[in-house]
Amino acid sequence: MALAAPLESQARASVAVLPFENTGSYGQDQGAFQALELGIGAMLASALGHHPALEAVDPARMSNALPVQSPSPARRVDASTAARIGKSLGARYAITGNFADFYGKFRLNVRLVEAETGEILKVISNADPKLQDRTALGAIIQDAAEKIATAIKVSPFPENVAARARSIPAEAIALFGRGLLYESQGEKTKAGEAYESAIKEFPGYDEAQQGLQRVRGP
Repeated sequence: MALAAPLESQARASVAVLPFENTGSYGQDQGAFQALELGIGAMLASALGHHPALEAVDPARMSNALPVQSPSPARRVDASTAARIGKSLGARYAITGNFADFYGKFRLNVRLVEAETGEILKVISNADPKLQDRTALGAIIQDAAEKIATAIKVSPFPENVAARARSIPAEAIALFGRGLLYESQGEKTKAGEAYESAIKEFPGYDEAQQGLQRVRGP
């Protein structure tokens, strides 16, 4: 199916990014990988939301729309389920995917789904082994966001936005994910500590600062 005309002259297109599934990772404790299930999705949503033609669904609305899942934040989500969730949130596109971290070799797979039809419009993966270093997780996520923007036919990301996203250290993203995980479990004190640690790793970490404000107030 051909995508619609470029979105530059249209209203911002809404994108719903679901949590990512861990398909088998080794080298860190299970809690770290559960944190990444939330952290990767949240960071991809944030990256897309920084594009002038795109709008990411609010994480709180996304959380309420997801089926109850335990103990892990993410489960395998097929295209039709992703589309249904995206459509229920009023999104034009839904994004789902998975990752595998094998002792620092990080593989990310992303599926762009049209919410109205459930059709998979694009499959994105960092298949090149040279692009699978976990320490460059910020760049891996931003690369996926840029490929999604290309598939949706919007202009390239502003250079300053892309550079900032690529510079976020992997450790900061992991800590941010832990904050999200603790927050989802109602453990606000632990969530606040994780967000604070993420900010120490990357002082310009707006997403972690917003998380800290959610659990501690202004």
